[in-house]
Amino acid sequence: MSATRVAAIDCGTNSIRLLVADLDPETGAITDLDRRMIVNRLGQGVDRTGRLHPDALARTFAACREYQEVISGFGVGPERVRFVATSASRDAENSDEYVKGVRDILGVEPEVVSGEEEARLSFVGATKELTGGQFPGPYLVFDLGGGSTEFVLGTDDVQAARSVDIGCVRLTERYFGDAELPSEAQVEAARAHVRAELDRAEEVVPLTGAATLVGLAGTVTTVSAIAQGLPGYDSAAIHHSRISRERVAGIARELLAATHAERAAIPSMHPGRVDVIAAGALELLEIMERTGAAEVVVSEHDILDGIAFGIAS
Repeated sequence: MSATRVAAIDCGTNSIRLLVADLDPETGAITDLDRRMIVNRLGQGVDRTGRLHPDALARTFAACREYQEVISGFGVGPERVRFVATSASRDAENSDEYVKGVRDILGVEPEVVSGEEEARLSFVGATKELTGGQFPGPYLVFDLGGGSTEFVLGTDDVQAARSVDIGCVRLTERYFGDAELPSEAQVEAARAHVRAELDRAEEVVPLTGAATLVGLAGTVTTVSAIAQGLPGYDSAAIHHSRISRERVAGIARELLAATHAERAAIPSMHPGRVDVIAAGALELLEIMERTGAAEVVVSEHDILDGIAFGIAS
């Protein structure tokens, strides 16, 4: 059977990402043709106002127009395109404006998925190539986004999943504000909120006992790049890297004590993550401490890949 060419778009709170790939429905093999990310900060101010900001919508629509050119260039028709919208668009009162804009540009209806469906897609994308041996199951997968974090436990299939309202953008806006160096009180308030949301996650998903902890999304991949001292962002070096809890703790401390300029000077730091990476690293550390995991396995394959597999199937 010939490969199926698909285009998957994941629009989250902080970034919008595109994957154009050829998938083999029989083997599950995926061949990337184009994988890219734009920081659009769709969640700008949503936690405070309940609405999508006009500037955030403009940035998102500009990214959609760029992605439409890429998709057309690879000859992917709208029947093989899937656009999944996550936390910020679930939270916004004016999501109809967002939906119409995406539809007009890409010709597809954005799917505003539930947190549980988001978790399932992330699990499929992250674990399809993790089979025993080096990465034994069961897996606890977490997708640390801008506005929400999804936790999902399973081995061959999802056993339990829950989405909770913690993420690098939400924590930064709610607790750090415009402070370049958050105070000890601000850090403790953010930490308390993360712990309360982890309590909520644990009502549904056991957070201890998994054989492998798998971390997804930009905060986790950026922390991996920092831990490895990479001279730039290197997807191959980051994918399936392992970071110890002690190393994550050290990086979180350094980022919380760093100025904006110092964070921006880190070679592997994307400019769109500079102001939210400290809160993200703090959340990552709290997750590792709650789970008791000695290390986290970092995956570059995540909800995008799960979306793509869903189109092909």
